[in-house]
Amino acid sequence: MSKIVLCSLFISILLIGCTKEVEIDIAGFEEQLVVEGRIETDGFPIVLLSRSQNVYAATNIGSYLQSFVSDATVSVTNGQQTIQLEPISISQLPLSSQKTVAEMLELELYEVVFLPILVYSTADAILKGEAGKTYTLEIAYKGKTFEGETTILNPVPLDTVYWMPNSENTEYGLSVGRLSDPKNEYNAYKWEAKRINIQSNGEELDTLFRKGGNGYFDDKFFNGITLEFEASNRQRRKDPTHLAEYKRYYRIGDSVVVKFSRIDKQSFDFFNKMDAQLNSAGNPFATPVNVPSNISGGALGIWCGVSPWYDTLYCIP
Repeated sequence: MSKIVLCSLFISILLIGCTKEVEIDIAGFEEQLVVEGRIETDGFPIVLLSRSQNVYAATNIGSYLQSFVSDATVSVTNGQQTIQLEPISISQLPLSSQKTVAEMLELELYEVVFLPILVYSTADAILKGEAGKTYTLEIAYKGKTFEGETTILNPVPLDTVYWMPNSENTEYGLSVGRLSDPKNEYNAYKWEAKRINIQSNGEELDTLFRKGGNGYFDDKFFNGITLEFEASNRQRRKDPTHLAEYKRYYRIGDSVVVKFSRIDKQSFDFFNKMDAQLNSAGNPFATPVNVPSNISGGALGIWCGVSPWYDTLYCIP
């Protein structure tokens, strides 16, 4: 037994003697401009600017609001004319633009209008989004210039949308879309929906469009073919009689507006990888995700053109 103990002690000494202190040089934090911009058909450009935050910085609503930028010079060119965007409080934007900001921040409309931040936008009809046009975003901030370019592509319509009742409880069901993807070209899509049932107060049940799970997808694996896909209801459940186990289902009698949008590859790559990063947050076994950007000059973020197609789905057998 003593020989075993001595042998173990000797091996331990050898292992300790062979260890080497390893120093890892972690680069210091460098603040970057973060851009989230959108222009869609019949909509005005919306640009949110903020500063990136150190991973060790305080995380609270105060630091979040202070990160927004309102002293940059921002302009958009439609290929012919250049219009400067103005920093505007959200409550002063047209209602359609207020809704766009709320959807971008994934907040309710009544919440977002009270945020003390400024949004770069305009109500100049020259910059109302048109399918087929390319828009260039230019930002001047702290002596640097940043630029992004996007095109509002022609929309791709769905063949049909319908409601598919659940086999176990036919009062609830999912929405289904049938898409014939155009051949020999790359296409990326975004699915959103909102219920327009009129409540007792005369307002629609849902104020904003929300994307479902896997709301972004491209035709990498189905280019040029016809397919059907299911989409769940991502709206907040406001009806106490709606069964909890069917939270993501539409209910018989619901009227749903589907917003099916086409986006370019750069926008898809950004949002798809951003979703992957958010969904894997806190998972130590998740593969690290580098979110791409289409903003030049060292900024982060996206300038995205959106081309929507709309249809109304009535949830009846």
